[in-house]
Amino acid sequence: MGIFKAYDIRGIYPSDLDTEIARKVGRAFSDLLGPGPVVVGRDARVHSPEVSEAVCQGLRDVGREVINIGLASTPMVYYAIGSREVAGGMVVTASHNPGEYNGMKLCREGAKPVAYTTGIDKIEAACAGDGPAAGAEEGGMTHLDLLADYHAHVASFADLKEPVKVAIDAANGMAGYTLPGILKLIPEIEAESMFMEPDGTFPNHEANPLKEENLDPVRELIASTGARVGVSFDGDADRCCFVDEKGVTVPADLITALLARDLLAQRGPVPIVYDLRSSWVVKEEVERAGGRAIRDRVGHSFIKATMREEGALFAGELSGHFYFADNFTTDSGVLAMISVLNLLSRNPGTPLSQLVGDLRRYHQTGEINFRVEDTEQALASLRQTFPEGRVDELDGVTIECGDLGDEEWWWCNVRSSNTEPLLRLNLEANTAALRDARRDQVVELLGEPVE
Repeated sequence: MGIFKAYDIRGIYPSDLDTEIARKVGRAFSDLLGPGPVVVGRDARVHSPEVSEAVCQGLRDVGREVINIGLASTPMVYYAIGSREVAGGMVVTASHNPGEYNGMKLCREGAKPVAYTTGIDKIEAACAGDGPAAGAEEGGMTHLDLLADYHAHVASFADLKEPVKVAIDAANGMAGYTLPGILKLIPEIEAESMFMEPDGTFPNHEANPLKEENLDPVRELIASTGARVGVSFDGDADRCCFVDEKGVTVPADLITALLARDLLAQRGPVPIVYDLRSSWVVKEEVERAGGRAIRDRVGHSFIKATMREEGALFAGELSGHFYFADNFTTDSGVLAMISVLNLLSRNPGTPLSQLVGDLRRYHQTGEINFRVEDTEQALASLRQTFPEGRVDELDGVTIECGDLGDEEWWWCNVRSSNTEPLLRLNLEANTAALRDARRDQVVELLGEPVE
């Protein structure tokens, strides 16, 4: 699929993405932006310093002023862009990918994301040749240390009524860089932490908390410390996944429902956005609490745009992205952790497993991936197999059969991945037996699942 993806730029360094391409990207990115300086930060990958330097030079080649904030998590770069009068910015990172990868996430002013359809396509076209020509004058560069300001910003979201013990796995990613200073400002958080040293080779495990095996270290830390909750971060700290006090994974859609219910109780009836792969329980809980549930396409650029359009205060995605309007309408794994800890502190005698217990009322497959040569034919076969189902095509094909409360109610969504050449299936039913039966039917249509 190349390095120019739906939401970012990403590839193996230096075979796919090298400093020459990074410099071209810097020049081309400048053409998308209005007047003003551009923020650049980077993660701790071994090659991020040279990639970041090349991006900065590319921006300066065309006369753009650069604010270089150095080592930073993705949410820290969002903060730098959103809190300042700048034209936009980027973070040099490959998120949860292994250490041989690198890339960039791009924003306009106000931390508004740049996706393929809103600018990355133009950068790709510009980089196909020599890239934009250098300007007559070189732009300057300012180095700015924002770490203390960022610590204070994130800590301001804490509202713990009682101390809460949490087990944290930073996965040798950027959470390990930003979290220590934040935790010092919130003494009510009793943190037991592991793999906090940022290391772009990720020596302990892959920094992808969506893989169940990568949650085993934090499970062990919960068991040995008696923490009330465990949190595992991805490489750039914009995502996290949660594990309850028993070591059981709490899917991100259930965390969305839990936090939405809590937020609505405090802030009154406001819109909440969720992605269409999420359990039906999210919509139910938002509406029960008086909010307006807005179902959206998968992907941070869609979610953020919808939040702005609808005035939503919060959003969640099944992938572990949680979005906060009060945080420049951006996603932050650390803020998601603080939100859960705030909730636990208000319920000192109630374990997380109990708080989410009533949310586990439907039965999900989790996301199942397939390599399919003819995706249109696969989706057509899905429609033909379940002609009684109600179909919508907000993102891929969603089919709902029966009505909620019926003896047999289920739904599924099959959509093309925005980041990989895959079809992704999510299915939910009101019983485990029906889930398994319908899953087997759909799998037979789509072929052998892949890891």
